[in-house]
Amino acid sequence: MRSFVMAVMAAVTLAGCEQAQLGVDDAWVRLPAVSSRPGAAYFTIKGGADATSLLGVSSPAAVRTELHEMKHEGGMMTMTPLKDVAIPAGSTVKFEPGGKHVMLYDISPEVRAGGKIPLRLAFANGKTIEVEAELRAPGQEK
Repeated sequence: MRSFVMAVMAAVTLAGCEQAQLGVDDAWVRLPAVSSRPGAAYFTIKGGADATSLLGVSSPAAVRTELHEMKHEGGMMTMTPLKDVAIPAGSTVKFEPGGKHVMLYDISPEVRAGGKIPLRLAFANGKTIEVEAELRAPGQEK
C-alpha cells in the first residue's frame, strides 16, 4: 500500500512539473471569391513555457504568404503587414477574421472548399509546426 501511495504522489508531482508546449489549433483557410485574389488563414497559437515569435507561415498550396493585422483607425478598417507576432509564454494568440491573419497569394487552382492544405508555422525559437488547415468557401465561417 505504501508503494502505491508513493507512486501516486510521484505522478502528481510530475504532472505539476509539466510545461506548457507551443502548439497550433483550429487552423482553417477562407478561399477567395475570385481566384486571382488572396485567401486568408486563421488559427490559434498556444504559447509554450518560453516566449517566442511567429516569424512566418508557408504552404505548398500558395506561392506567397504574409502576416497581416486588421485594425480600426480613424473610423476605418486598415490592414497592415506584420514582420512577426509575439507569442508570450503560456498565452493564447488568435488569428481570426477582423484581426491577425495570414494572406495566401496565388493559391493553387486545384485547392477546393471541403479539402485541407498544410500550413507550416516558423517560430523565432527555431521550432516549426505543421498543421492541416480546413478549406472553407468564401463567406463560410464554420
